[in-house]
Amino acid sequence: MSLPIVTVVVPTLAADDALADCLRSLESQTLDRFDVVVVDNSGVRRAKAGGARVRIIANYQNVGFGAAVNQAFRDSAAPYLATLNDDAVAHPRWLEALVAAADVRPRAGMCASQVRLAGLGMLDSAGMLIAADGSSKQRGHGEPPDKFDRCRDALCPSGSAALYRRKMLEEIGLFEESFFLYCEDTDLGLRARWAGWECAYVSEAVVEHRYSHSAGRASPLKAYYVERNRMYTVIRNFPWPLLVRARPAWFVRCFWHVVSLIRREGKAAEFRQAGYSTAFLLILILRAHLAVLFKLPQLFRERRRIRSTRRVSRHEFQALLAEYSISLRQVAEL
Repeated sequence: MSLPIVTVVVPTLAADDALADCLRSLESQTLDRFDVVVVDNSGVRRAKAGGARVRIIANYQNVGFGAAVNQAFRDSAAPYLATLNDDAVAHPRWLEALVAAADVRPRAGMCASQVRLAGLGMLDSAGMLIAADGSSKQRGHGEPPDKFDRCRDALCPSGSAALYRRKMLEEIGLFEESFFLYCEDTDLGLRARWAGWECAYVSEAVVEHRYSHSAGRASPLKAYYVERNRMYTVIRNFPWPLLVRARPAWFVRCFWHVVSLIRREGKAAEFRQAGYSTAFLLILILRAHLAVLFKLPQLFRERRRIRSTRRVSRHEFQALLAEYSISLRQVAEL
């Protein structure tokens, strides 16, 4: 086989039948020049994979999504790196469509896939959106795929199924490993945008995703990391005017969470329906805010480092966030 132009990294914790389905879908890709790295985070060498193009990196503990992807990047020399969740199944032209889109757009450092909710025929994501408090959500979640067939751009891709250009990653840095789980794709995307890179949305690159198969739709783990990493993302990436407004925006989102909870809708209601109390959710949120407080000096050092790579103005960046914004009410209701 010729040298791969894409390394596909599949981080896995469960390493169950879903992973087997994921790897089978990669065997059917119309693009031939790629290899696959399965990063086993189970700690017990659970992942099994055959085939000449598949290799396994086994960790002694769960190092998180970002660190797993970074391991595969350092173990590869391919000009492109693709990420794929272990609970996703790629359509045969997924890789071919992503690479073709990146090849014709040299400033596209990232490509977002059309990620569908498996078995439902509706979208999981067509790239990401961001709210005033730094919450990031999937664009088009729950909507018909054909609504986004004509889109050419996105703010940044969902890491569940994305393509990244090696040149961009070498310039801005890899996934931030301290995030562990959640929001690291948004953080990377915003850093890339500060550095002047673009994101192409490739509607022909289709993936079927079993949403939150690994960590659950509304679990304590997810509640803690999403809230903590939202604040990490804001402090590291938001311009000062938006950073100042993020705190009052968070209170507005909390209000809409309460409204949604009363209506038995949204993530807060899902958390209650999963058997967890509202008091427990408040404790998780408090823990997340304390973790950010203790890390503030380091976060502001990272903020200065990110600004040193910027190629767009603050006003251009703010306009970009406004273009791909989502309301705080929608965040609470999704």
